[in-house]
Amino acid sequence: MKIEKAAAIPLFTHDPYFSIWSTSDFLNDSDPVHWTKTRQKMNGYLVIDDIPYCFLGECGFFQKLHQTEVYVTATSTQYVFEHEKASFTITFTSPLLLDDPVLVSRPCSYVNMSVVQKLPSSISIIFQLSADLVGETPGKTIGGSNTYKDFRFAFMGKAFQHPLGHSGDHTCIDWGYLYLASDSSDVSVSYSSDSESLQGMARLLSPDMTKHTASVNWIVAYDDLLSICYFGEWKKAYWTTKYHSILDAIDAGFTEYEEVMNKCSLLDSQLEKDAFQSGGADYAFLCCMSYRHAIAAHKLIADENGELLFLSKENDSNGCIGTVDVAYPSAPLFLIYNPELLKGMLRPIFRFAKCPIWKYDFAPHDIGRYPYANGQVYGLSQNADSLYVMDNHAIYPFFYQFPEECDIYDLNEQMPTEECGNMIILTAAICLREKSAAFALPYNKILKQWANYLIEYGTNPSKQLCTDDFAGHLAHNTNLSMKAILGIEGYAQISRLQGRQEAYENYHAQALEMAHNWEASAITGNHYKLAFDHENSWSLKYNLVWDKLFNSHLFGKEVYEKELLHYLSEQNAYGVPLDSRAAYTKSDWILWCASLTSDLSQRHTFIAPVAEYLKSTNSRVPFSDWYDTVSGDYCQFIARSVQGGIFMPMLMDKKIL
Repeated sequence: MKIEKAAAIPLFTHDPYFSIWSTSDFLNDSDPVHWTKTRQKMNGYLVIDDIPYCFLGECGFFQKLHQTEVYVTATSTQYVFEHEKASFTITFTSPLLLDDPVLVSRPCSYVNMSVVQKLPSSISIIFQLSADLVGETPGKTIGGSNTYKDFRFAFMGKAFQHPLGHSGDHTCIDWGYLYLASDSSDVSVSYSSDSESLQGMARLLSPDMTKHTASVNWIVAYDDLLSICYFGEWKKAYWTTKYHSILDAIDAGFTEYEEVMNKCSLLDSQLEKDAFQSGGADYAFLCCMSYRHAIAAHKLIADENGELLFLSKENDSNGCIGTVDVAYPSAPLFLIYNPELLKGMLRPIFRFAKCPIWKYDFAPHDIGRYPYANGQVYGLSQNADSLYVMDNHAIYPFFYQFPEECDIYDLNEQMPTEECGNMIILTAAICLREKSAAFALPYNKILKQWANYLIEYGTNPSKQLCTDDFAGHLAHNTNLSMKAILGIEGYAQISRLQGRQEAYENYHAQALEMAHNWEASAITGNHYKLAFDHENSWSLKYNLVWDKLFNSHLFGKEVYEKELLHYLSEQNAYGVPLDSRAAYTKSDWILWCASLTSDLSQRHTFIAPVAEYLKSTNSRVPFSDWYDTVSGDYCQFIARSVQGGIFMPMLMDKKIL
C-alpha cells in the first residue's frame, strides 16, 4: 500500500542482527540504520549520461534523485523516483513467508532496480554496501568476488572475528560475511579493500537501444556462520538444514525468484484485504508495517530432534532471548500464519523449566540473553554478584547447568502469575488452532502444576511484576488476575481436547467462579479497576481477548461493554493509555482491546490514533510499542516481536481457534 510517512521503513529484515531500516522520509536523505540506530551505510546511484544521481543513503556532494512515492507491503518496500530522462524504482523484498520455515530462515533479501527511459540517454546503476554491515567494532575487513553457477557475487567480513563473540541488547553483529550477488547480464560485482565495501555496477540502457525499460536483480545475503548457543550447543540457522553453503542458498534465491515473488504478492494482497476488512485502511497500514518487523526479531534454528525453535530477542529492552511475555503479545501473527513457529517459542521454556536450577513451581521468564540461550538471566539475585549488572557485551554463565542448591534468582523480581498464564494460554491456543492437544501432551505435568499455581495465587495476586514491568511492581492487579483466570481456562480447554472431560469441568468451574468473584471485586463505577484496592483507577484489560477466543463465556457481556466505552473516554491524541498511572501506552495492547468489539466503527476509533502515532511521531525508530499518547514520543522498545500483536483483530475475525 502507498504510504505518506512512517517512523521507520524496513529495507532488509531477517533477524535481530540483519535488520536494516530507513528512518528518513526520503531514501536518499540519510544513511540506513540498524534498529539500534547504528549506521549501516549503503549507497545507490542512477547514472544518467555520466551524471550520478543518488537514490540511496547520504548523498554528500552528489545530486539527489527525486523521490515521489513509497509503497510498503507485508514483504516488500518500494521507492519510486523521477528524472526528466528516466523513471526509477527500487524494491526491497525480504520474502518471509511463514508457511515456509526454510524461506523464513534463508538470509537473502531481493533488491530489484528498474528503469524506464523517457528520453534517449545512457543509464547505469551503482550499488554499494559498506563494512558497517559486518562489524560494530573497528577492524580490518577482507573480501573478494567470484562466480557460482549463473550468478556473480562479492563478499566481505571482518579479518579477525569470533562468531557469537558477545551477547547483549544494543549490539550489532561482529562476525560472519555479507554477500552481494546478481544473475543479471551486464553486471559486475567486486570488493574494494580501499573503501571496505561491496560494489555492484550495472549498465542498463543506452541512447541507441530499441528497448526503453530494463531492470537488475540483486540478492543481499548475510551468512552469520553460527547463530545461537542453545543449552550449550552451537547452532547454525535453520536454512543450513537444506543448503550446504550460503552460495547454494543464494542460488536457490535466484532460481526460485519468480515463484517466491508470486507467493509474496499473493500474501501481500490477501493480508491487506483481510486487514482492511478487520479494521479499515489504518489497520491495513499497521499490519503491513508490523509483519516483517515482528518476524525479524527472531532467529530460527532446530533442536536435536529437528523441531523448530523460534527464538525472539527483546530488542531495546534487555536483550533477553526466548522471553515468554514477549512471545505472548506476538502470538496472533503466528497463530494466523503458522502455529509451528509459536511452538518454537515455547519449547525452550518448557526445556529450561525442567532444569534443576529452576526449582520453582511457576514458569520462567526467558532462557538467556541473545544469542546465548543457556538459562534465564532476568531477575538475578544480588548473590550473583557482578552478574546482576552485566556489561552489555558480556556472556552469562550457562545457568541451565547450575545445581538446584544455587540461589541465583531474586523471587521478588520474577513474574510468576504472568508467565504461568502466558505459557498455558499459548499452549491452549496452539491446540485449539490445530484442533488437537498433541503439542501439550509431553508437557501435561508441568502445565497442570502451573494451572494449580494460578488457582492458588491468581485470585488476588501479591505485589509482583507483570509483562508491563516498566510500570513497576503492583499488588492486587486486576488484569493479572484476569490472566490467571484465563490461564486456568486454557488448561481446561487442553484437558477437553485430550478427552479428559472431568478435568475440563473442574478447571472450567474454577475459572468461572474466579471470574464471577473478579467482576464483583473489580467494579468501580462504570468500569473495572487497575487494582482491586485502587478505587477510581482503570487499566486496559487486554487479557480478556482469550475469553472470546476460547469461547468460554467466563466474563459477562457488561464487562466488555463497560471497559470499551471507558477506554475511549480516556483516549488521547495517539491512543488509549495503558492505565490510569501515566499517559504512555502499548500499541499491541490497544489492538488487543480493539479486537474485543465487532463494531468496525468503534474498532477504528481505537486503531486510528495508533496509526497516526506511527505516521507522525518524531521518534524515527522502527515501530515502538511503548510510547506517550500525548506527545507521540517513544518511551523505549524498538523493533520488538510484540508487534505481532497488531494482528489480534484479524485473528479474532478469522475464528480459527
